[in-house]
Amino acid sequence: MIRYEVLKRTIARLKIFDIKGREVLELVNEEQLPGTYETEFDGSALSSGIYFGILNADDFKDVIKMILIK
Repeated sequence: MIRYEVLKRTIARLKIFDIKGREVLELVNEEQLPGTYETEFDGSALSSGIYFGILNADDFKDVIKMILIK
């Protein structure tokens, strides 16, 4: 699960990229109201490795590093 907070009404985008910078999943791409949200990262179709989750919401950007081990 990936948890994040939105502080104002915005279009939130949460995408997952592999180590080579290729987009592999788009988990969230919708307008959201202020609040805390959770979304599930299902890596069952991906191979083991390092992935990055990038959250964009207006002028806010955050990157998380994830290691997927199968």
